Amino acid sequence: MSRENGDRPDDRALITADPVGIVMEYQDSDRAEELTARARRFMDEVVLPLERGLPADYTVTPEDVAELREEAREYEIYCPQIGEEWGGMGEAFRDALPVFEEAGRSLLGAPAMRVDAPDEGNMHTIELVGTERQKEEYLRPLVEGEIRSCFSMTEPMQGAGSDPKMIRTTAEKDGDEWVIDGHKWWSSYASASDILLVMARTDTDAHPYSGCSFFIVPTDADGVNIVRDVPHLGQSLMPEGHAEIEYEGVRVPEENLLGTENEGFAHAQQRLGPARLTHCMRYAGQGKRALEVAKAYVSEREAFGEPLSQKQSIRHDIARAEMRLHAARTTIRDAADKISSGEEARIEVAMCKVFCANVAGEVIDTALQTLGGNGIAKDLPVADFYENVRAFRIFDGADEVHLRTIARDAFDGIETAEMEGVTRY
Repeated sequence: MSRENGDRPDDRALITADPVGIVMEYQDSDRAEELTARARRFMDEVVLPLERGLPADYTVTPEDVAELREEAREYEIYCPQIGEEWGGMGEAFRDALPVFEEAGRSLLGAPAMRVDAPDEGNMHTIELVGTERQKEEYLRPLVEGEIRSCFSMTEPMQGAGSDPKMIRTTAEKDGDEWVIDGHKWWSSYASASDILLVMARTDTDAHPYSGCSFFIVPTDADGVNIVRDVPHLGQSLMPEGHAEIEYEGVRVPEENLLGTENEGFAHAQQRLGPARLTHCMRYAGQGKRALEVAKAYVSEREAFGEPLSQKQSIRHDIARAEMRLHAARTTIRDAADKISSGEEARIEVAMCKVFCANVAGEVIDTALQTLGGNGIAKDLPVADFYENVRAFRIFDGADEVHLRTIARDAFDGIETAEMEGVTRY
């Protein structure tokens, strides 16, 4: 599947040549547009043809992913978000962000371009707060795809989940080692990972927000018991699941502390803000692809004397989906601009997470309904998207958690003068 670079047309020219759908301007930089066009070419010429040729019941193998990653390197679109010194492309976050949307057009796109969760967020965390030794030992092979990682923070009931303050997993210092005990679940891809990023309480007398730390734990360390992969909605194409893990007296050297002791929640926020936006972009890509499939179908499918694309209700459904998806893509970029300029953007990110998760789900649902029986069948990717997108309203913070944050900010500083004209008893 290799191609000579000399065969490549000008990448920038491709950005305006979207063959399906409405072309929108998002004030992306020239570099972002160049990277986006390159990613689109890779998806259109390599990933989508491969995906379309797979049987509906096919399970993607590590060898498949490795081959796609070699192709991504040839297209110069491999791991754009990580620094060049660690094997990435060293692109600015805002410039790399639109690449995630292109990757989201197929469930194979993100792992192919090495912008896949949870590795993408874990790599960012290690690059941000890791020691030079940790970066050399873990970040470099993660970028190369030689190892995989897991983010192990969520716990079963009654532990940390939507309320992370309920964290029960502990890490106690014993000489030059940390001893970790606890119970986690929804630890994404743990059974296929080489290392786990584990959040644990390191100061039980302090508030959890100032008494927790992150640790890098080898998956094969004594005391790490992967109980099971939890069967879940949307488990298709990629075989890995979300694991339940017991940590029983797991010992790691003190050098495996990731970042600053007792600053785990601060590091988690540094990780989760950008990671939530990259998730939003990947799911925006799913929504975009779902609409492309639906529009192609209704343009060809005839019923009651004309193509379905001429039916007003379908045209209006597609128009509403296009509007909402455009609004979501704009919202993501607004939050990303604030993060790139050094702002906290906590409320903007929370708004993005809720809005985009719901919009992506609604858009994909619209596409599936428009496709009729072909939407339910897995000859097309929309059924897989439909199963996959529902979880986005829960992971990376459930809707209700983010709405609580947004509402708290909305009710801060009420303008009492607005009520001066109200008659009272």
